[in-house]
Amino acid sequence: MLPPGLKSRIINGLSSTELAIALFGVLTIVAIPGTFTESRAIYSSPLFVSLLALMALNLICCSMKRWRSLAGSTLVLHGGVLVTLLGCVITSFGYVATVNVYEGTFVDEAFRWDLKREAPFHMRLWVKQINRQYYPVPVRVGVLQGSEKYGLFTLATGESFELPGYRVSVTDFEPKNLRLVLVVHKGDRIVGTTDTSGNSTLPADFPYAFKLVSYKNPQLKRMWVDLQLSSDDKPPVSGTSEINAPFSWQGLYFYHTQTGTDGNGRSFAGVQIVKDPGRPVVFCGFAIMCLGAVLAFWRRFAQR
Repeated sequence: MLPPGLKSRIINGLSSTELAIALFGVLTIVAIPGTFTESRAIYSSPLFVSLLALMALNLICCSMKRWRSLAGSTLVLHGGVLVTLLGCVITSFGYVATVNVYEGTFVDEAFRWDLKREAPFHMRLWVKQINRQYYPVPVRVGVLQGSEKYGLFTLATGESFELPGYRVSVTDFEPKNLRLVLVVHKGDRIVGTTDTSGNSTLPADFPYAFKLVSYKNPQLKRMWVDLQLSSDDKPPVSGTSEINAPFSWQGLYFYHTQTGTDGNGRSFAGVQIVKDPGRPVVFCGFAIMCLGAVLAFWRRFAQR
């Protein structure tokens, strides 16, 4: 048994405001390297988890020692912080992995940053397609009637121009292969589509042909990838992922981090795979803290 005086000093020290401020400062300093690097190893290290546990112990001791004098809203806030800290500890058992996947191919392993090596993924991760959406692109479209030049039209994708008896809409432009897609209307009816790479569904007797004369470099508006997860014993699941809108599946989050091409012109997408088991607990803690803040505000408002 500890002497009463020593026990009292330990409890006072663990529940002190000074300890809370010191722990917060140390946690902030320790977390700085993880903020500027891709590695999450610091957040699952024994040091970081121990600091979180010590901060939780400080808050528990503070709440238990002063619970008679603390307002109910303050106790709710303390409970929200404790739940959030618990979620952070649970998160330390997750991981982050990254991999580059060629368009139209799959991988079944990724680089685990916590293990510092390639690790099996237990599923096949397909990048089915890399999608790009551009702001309207100014283009010039040359129109041929037979072998004769009929006209030159300057417009942006999404706009249209008139030909005798027809209206031609420029619907899409793919800068990678300089493919301009056009849709031909006759009244309210679509006659067919054509593009400047030679694909066409227009009637054989359609009197006009189209050529891309010039264009301005397009500005990318949005980029996303179509993903699919498959295995031999489970049905495939599909979804889309972009930088701020990951595809989620069974506690895993798939972020689209980059897109590029190799020396042979093959497109690939970078995918970050995050397992974060503490995420729901952290959100629950945030919700409890918000409730405590509302109750505190209402308490002050009601006292006026």
